[in-house]
Amino acid sequence: MTGRAALRLSRLRRVTAEGRGGKPAEARGGKPRRRGAQPKVVALGGGMGLSASLAALRRITGALTAVVTVADDGGSSGRLRDELGVLPPGDLRKALAALCGDDDWGQTWARVIQYRFQSKGDLHEHAVGNLLIVALWEQLGDHVQALDLVGKLLGAQGRVLPMSAVPLELQALVKGHDPARPDDIDTVRGQATVALTPGEVQSVHLLPHDPPAVPEAVAAVLDADWVVLGPGSWFSSVIPHLLVPELRDALTETKARRVLSLNLAPQPGETEGFSPQRHLEVLARHAPKLALDVVLADEAAVPDRDLLTEAAQRFEAAVELAPVARPDGSSRHDPELLAAAYDRIFRMHGRIGPWR
Repeated sequence: MTGRAALRLSRLRRVTAEGRGGKPAEARGGKPRRRGAQPKVVALGGGMGLSASLAALRRITGALTAVVTVADDGGSSGRLRDELGVLPPGDLRKALAALCGDDDWGQTWARVIQYRFQSKGDLHEHAVGNLLIVALWEQLGDHVQALDLVGKLLGAQGRVLPMSAVPLELQALVKGHDPARPDDIDTVRGQATVALTPGEVQSVHLLPHDPPAVPEAVAAVLDADWVVLGPGSWFSSVIPHLLVPELRDALTETKARRVLSLNLAPQPGETEGFSPQRHLEVLARHAPKLALDVVLADEAAVPDRDLLTEAAQRFEAAVELAPVARPDGSSRHDPELLAAAYDRIFRMHGRIGPWR
C-alpha cells in the first residue's frame, strides 16, 4: 500500500470509529452490537449481476450498501458521459431499482427509473433514471448526496455509491480479438467492447491509472460485517473494483467476512469457456493479496467441486454450493434462493450474526 493510501485509510478508520462512538462491533472484539441489529453488508459489482445480489440481500438486511463500477461507456450511459462528462449513471440506476421494495411504491418507482424513451429523436433509449441522476448531480454538485436523494425518493432499502468519482475507461489485453490474427494480443478499449470481445481476455486495467475511490465507499467496506463481490461480468464489473487502490486496500484490510458469488454460466465473449475455477484464477492474478472466506456457486454450475475447492484454497476460502438459479432454466439468479444462500452463509461461517 502506498503511504498516501495508508494515510487515507487511517483517517477513514478514525471517522468510522467516531461514527460508532468509538466502540467497534462485537465482531471486532469490542462492545457487542445491540440485540436485533442488522448486519452491515457491502456488495460490489455492476450491471445485472449486482442487481441480482442486491435484490437478494435487501431481503436479509436494511444496512446494505452497493458500491458500483463507473466504467460503462455504452448505450444511454455512454451518450450522457460523452456529452456531459459525467459518471455513467446506468449501473447506479440499476442498483437503485434493485433496492426498491416489493410494495406498490417501490415497484412503481423501479419501473419508472428503468423506463426507456422510444422516439426518433435524441431521447431515444435514454432511461428516465439516468436523466434524473445526472440532473441531480448537476444541481447538487455532489455524487453521493444526489444518489442518496434518489434513494430516498424511491424508498430504496439500502445505499448506492460509485466506486470512484471520476469516469473510468476499461482497457484489456485480448488474445485473438481479431479472428484473422488469433495469436496476437491487442489492447481493447471500452467496457462495452471488452464485454463482447470474441478473443480471450488476458488482463484488464483502468484509465486513469490508480483512480481515487469515493471515501464513503472505502469507509463502508472498512465498517462492514460482510462484503459480497460478484456475481457479474467478470472483467468489466467485478475485477475493476480491485483496480482502485484505496478500495482494493480496504477490501484487503477490512475485518469483514468476504463472499465471492460466482456466475451461473460463462459470459459470451468476455469469459467464454471459463470454468468456475478459472474465474478464481484470473481474480487472483489481478488481486494476489485478496483473501476470501466463502466462494458461493450454484451446485448445477459446478462440474467438478474438487477443482473449485482447490482454486478456492488459494484465497483461504470455503466453497458453498446451493441452488440459486431461477427454475426457468435461464442463467439468472433467483432472488429468494440467493437470499437463502447468503443468509445461511452469514449465519454459519465464522461469526454467528448478533442480529439473529
